[in-house]
Amino acid sequence: MSDTDTPKTEPSRARALLSTADMKLLRRALESHARATEDRDEIAKINALHHRLGTYVPSAD
Repeated sequence: MSDTDTPKTEPSRARALLSTADMKLLRRALESHARATEDRDEIAKINALHHRLGTYVPSAD
């Protein structure tokens, strides 16, 4: 059996799921939702997610 019998394929290059603009929009949506909710547990989760998103897209403020 030679190398020409089976084609060699490389895995396709991974692509980003979300753009930088998407990340900024998600952060703004989280900020808006955090202001609208009074559930302290949910606010804590929102703040943690907002912070994690911020590690990818620094806040422009």
